[in-house]
Amino acid sequence: MRYLIKNGEIIDGTGRAGYKADLLIEDGKICEIAPSVAAANAEIIDASGMVVTPGFIDIHRHSDVVPFRDSSYGEIELCQGITTVIVGNCGLSPAPAPDSVRRQLYDYLEPVIGEVPDGLAFRSFHDYREAMQREKLPLNMGFLAGVDSIKAAVKGFNSTPYTEEELVKASQYVREAMEEGAFGGSLGIMYLPECYSTEDEIAYVVKPISEYGGILSTHIRGEGDSLVESVNEVINIARKSGVRLNISHFKATGIRNWNKLIYDAIEAIENARHQGFPVTVDFYPYDGGSTTLQSLIPPSVMESDPDTTLRMLATEGGKRRFVSAVNGPTPGWDNMAESIGWDRILICSVSLAENRYMQGRDIKSLSEELGYSDPAEFACDLYVKEKGKVGIIVLSMSEKDVEAVAKLPYSALISDSLYGGGNPHPRLFGSFPRFLRVFARERNILSYEEAVMKMTKLPAERMGLKERGVLDKGRIADVLVFSKEKFIDNADYSGRNGMATGMEYVFVSGFPVIRNGELLNREQGSFLLRK
Repeated sequence: MRYLIKNGEIIDGTGRAGYKADLLIEDGKICEIAPSVAAANAEIIDASGMVVTPGFIDIHRHSDVVPFRDSSYGEIELCQGITTVIVGNCGLSPAPAPDSVRRQLYDYLEPVIGEVPDGLAFRSFHDYREAMQREKLPLNMGFLAGVDSIKAAVKGFNSTPYTEEELVKASQYVREAMEEGAFGGSLGIMYLPECYSTEDEIAYVVKPISEYGGILSTHIRGEGDSLVESVNEVINIARKSGVRLNISHFKATGIRNWNKLIYDAIEAIENARHQGFPVTVDFYPYDGGSTTLQSLIPPSVMESDPDTTLRMLATEGGKRRFVSAVNGPTPGWDNMAESIGWDRILICSVSLAENRYMQGRDIKSLSEELGYSDPAEFACDLYVKEKGKVGIIVLSMSEKDVEAVAKLPYSALISDSLYGGGNPHPRLFGSFPRFLRVFARERNILSYEEAVMKMTKLPAERMGLKERGVLDKGRIADVLVFSKEKFIDNADYSGRNGMATGMEYVFVSGFPVIRNGELLNREQGSFLLRK
């Protein structure tokens, strides 16, 4: 089938100024872009007053297992114009999961990727690739190798150093992932069990990524007081391993760090770039992030694995130990409760029905309502009762800092969407329209063309998606048609979780999956492999 999009403003993803032209799609590809195109037997789409852009590419989304459990997957994404996503971020991938750690790993991942359906067992990256290729996908998906999950597969969640044999095995898992088509690997150095790893250990494990031309996306060790040291740590890992480095959800957290520490971290990155190391960053367009309640547990309180930590925290002595650590000095660790306060930490997902009333509420007010004298005591009790399956939103950033990152020529937009259920962060529903609405139209932080580039060409180049991200003859036709004014986000921190509206047409691989604003089809996506 041929589709001719006429009279639209072409914003091609390169950052150059938009221009009026027609665009012809045939056999899944863009065949022609010209001021006036005639095509027999083509469906005509009048894009007068609208823009025509490449499909948006979200290189940091945690929808790793959603296609296996949710028949509506794709609706939230396509309504935002997202036609391609990369999963396996923050070191947290559902593979590899050998029998010895599968239950513990999947319980640990649940607040981030959601529940892994019964019967699914991704013992290897090969298992994961084969399962994804059997699915009818609503949009294109690719994957990274989660190094935290790899470490758990090799040695569990304990804090002991890698043995030489374990290092080799972990590196072999990374190599297997690259052979199976991964676009690279990811780290979550602040999370278990990767938080116990050294620079040299990580560099050894991820080195195969460089041999295949992949990228290393990393959730750094600290995003608050230790931001600069953490940035330098991953730059050193990149130097030692030879990988291309992307710093995930780059930001400065903690009120005392606002409007100053981000610039020191940018200086460290640009020093590396000037020395020839291709360091890039990504960000989301909100002043709050989302993570798990586990991230608020100081490393000094952690036991050898999550189950042992749970049992310890369930005792009175364990609770006192947690409360003392959270309320005391914590050198070398970002204490979010201390740096932003319990009133800026919201509960977004729980697993128990009796606790769902807590979703959308902050920990401080809930603790007071329930008669606790210290919010840390309530947080500990909730963590134990929920067996660690608690998602949180942390209102930890300065808008000015987010704007500073958005302006960097090497920053790309992401959503970092979690799929743990409950009352999720609004970025799940609206990151891409919000970025265009707030940063381009309302605040004029960037031109519309620059903003589109950060959602198309830049992330495509980062992942090596050579046929996507730009509107050009011969490229795969992942194409959007929408009105700048009507394309808006409808979700916020209050729990209003409306989907984005105003997307008129979405083409995935040359096929219209949204037509006149109506979702038609969720089976046109592909599982993408690195080439």
